[in-house]
Amino acid sequence: MLRGIISKRESELPPSAMGNLLKIAGEDKKIISLGPGEPDFLPPPGVISSVKRNAARATHYAPTEGIKELRRAVARKLRKENRISASADNVIITNGSNESIMITLMCTVDPGEEVLVPDPGFMDYRPVVEILNGYPIPYKISEEDNFELNPDLIRESINPGRTKVIVINTPSNPTGNVLKRKTLEEVADIAVDNNILVIADEAYEKFVYGKAKHVSMASLNGVQDNVITLQSFSKTYAMTGFRVGYSVGPGKIINAMKKVHIYTSISAPTLSQFAAVDALKTRKSYIEKARKGYERRGSLLHKRLEEMGLQCNTPEGAFYLFPNIKNLGVSSGKFSELMLKRAKVAILPGTEFGKHGEGFVRLSYATAYEKIVEAADRMEKAVKNMK
Repeated sequence: MLRGIISKRESELPPSAMGNLLKIAGEDKKIISLGPGEPDFLPPPGVISSVKRNAARATHYAPTEGIKELRRAVARKLRKENRISASADNVIITNGSNESIMITLMCTVDPGEEVLVPDPGFMDYRPVVEILNGYPIPYKISEEDNFELNPDLIRESINPGRTKVIVINTPSNPTGNVLKRKTLEEVADIAVDNNILVIADEAYEKFVYGKAKHVSMASLNGVQDNVITLQSFSKTYAMTGFRVGYSVGPGKIINAMKKVHIYTSISAPTLSQFAAVDALKTRKSYIEKARKGYERRGSLLHKRLEEMGLQCNTPEGAFYLFPNIKNLGVSSGKFSELMLKRAKVAILPGTEFGKHGEGFVRLSYATAYEKIVEAADRMEKAVKNMK
């Protein structure tokens, strides 16, 4: 057997509970999964018909930056809906927004340089920085601040000459918070004053509830040269398996990403890109129906969790809740394990999203309303037996 063949880089990556959770949930059909964040509604009809219509013409590689028809459509969408000044030349199509994160960091961060990442925050940020031999520097997202980003913590975390990137995520995975305009303006000022790039991950942009409003940082005055915006078709259009996302930003960075893309995956799937063009033609009423459905589910789950005695944030965006389970006297990992064994409900420990996630768990309400009711009933019984 080969010895020492596995890189130190790989061996130091943190273990993920997600893969094991998917395996267990797939093997035991009695388990209700509130773990993975995957839409449970079908893609718009235009997407399905596009696949059938374009199958024969989509058997070749697409241009590494994406097909022109899609990049133009994305640029129109960004100008109209996000108020981001963009042309097709400022857009690159990727294999989901995850690849956008990787390629952006590959083009902007050298070994030893620092990237500020939210904690708790999306589980991919930290490992990707580490894979590239950079240093992820966590900034705490606190329940006391209603999971709103604290700009002062960003200022305190900046290491002049070494901090290259600040990652923000709104609406947030895992907390469900939507960053306020004032917060975004403060972070934008920090980025401009310190010559730092902001990666604005907006994968859940269409799913916002109550009085919360989604604002794209790149729409703010004077910050366009310091922001790369990442968006995706996966959540909005229930196209997770299609693997289509995109980045928009300064031409210099986008051109660098195009250069690197040829060495990662060459291009996003051609057939998926044609389907994405048709996805952007979807009536707003279709997306609004999904948004209202998630809002209804989130309100139900929030109510049930608080009835169990678990302090829980009010749903603002995405389709996640991040309740506090500290009063139960067990760790996040142990609580998740107990829910899986005793309630047959799969959830994720907060530590999956950073060390400051301890004492919390993440629940996804991207599943059927009836299943959420049943999952809450099971959890309530299990929680009562813990007290």
